[in-house]
Amino acid sequence: MNRVAGKVVLITGAARGQGRSHAVHLADEGADIIAFDLCEDIASNEYPLATREDLDETRVLVEKSGRRCVTAQVDVRDRTALRENLAAAVSELGGLDVVVANAGICPLGRDVGIEGFVDAFDVDFVGVVNAVHVALPHLSAGASIIVTGSVAGQVPQTGINGMEALQGPGGDGYGLAKKMLGAYTSSLAFTLGPLNIRLNTVHPTNVDTDMLQSAPMYRTFRPDLENPTREDALETFPFMQLMPTPWVDAADISHAVVYLASDESRFVTGQQLRVDAGAGMKIGL
Repeated sequence: MNRVAGKVVLITGAARGQGRSHAVHLADEGADIIAFDLCEDIASNEYPLATREDLDETRVLVEKSGRRCVTAQVDVRDRTALRENLAAAVSELGGLDVVVANAGICPLGRDVGIEGFVDAFDVDFVGVVNAVHVALPHLSAGASIIVTGSVAGQVPQTGINGMEALQGPGGDGYGLAKKMLGAYTSSLAFTLGPLNIRLNTVHPTNVDTDMLQSAPMYRTFRPDLENPTREDALETFPFMQLMPTPWVDAADISHAVVYLASDESRFVTGQQLRVDAGAGMKIGL
């Protein structure tokens, strides 16, 4: 395999979910991994976030592939901490070739208040910008930057087909952040192209992670029930996709990430790639 053999990859939000999946798939293909995660809860975000133990487990899984892994507990909203920890990791591993700006939260619910908007936007947009910008000085020709967007960020803030897919101030902040990522990455890809540095954004639909499998998300998809369960939400999750599935797996996103990280995509840049089981087609994107 060895599709990214010898490359060093920074992944934010690497302790679990999509980030862990990306780390393992890239390590399986020969990359060394720099894995960053907050490893703490954020008050406005109802569902629990990853822990230090989760991040340690990511390291163990990467090392099982025979690759090196440097981890750090870092808040993507703190550019200084990102810069310092990345510099130390790059020094240890000898370089940086790929950035996967993946960290994100989705604080749903009408009761999260303005803090929900601030936290969602700061993590999901400012955090991506911080990760990319501190990485740029370490990147050279042939590097690849991959940003995690969302199909939800490509639809009107009022929701999909009359249903508010993202509720409350936190949902609004999430949607705005994901929308702005499209414009940001397209513009930066234009700037980086002459340097032979690529930048692409992957937009997933529902992904089977802790963010999706959470009480606030269940309530979003089943607003007709006071305390919906996973089984209740399973009845409506499929409406997002054109293909008959309630969600895609984290591995489905990782396959796209591996391709964009590899030299197989050496002339692919500025793309907004949907891995969405046809959700974009269904809503007219």
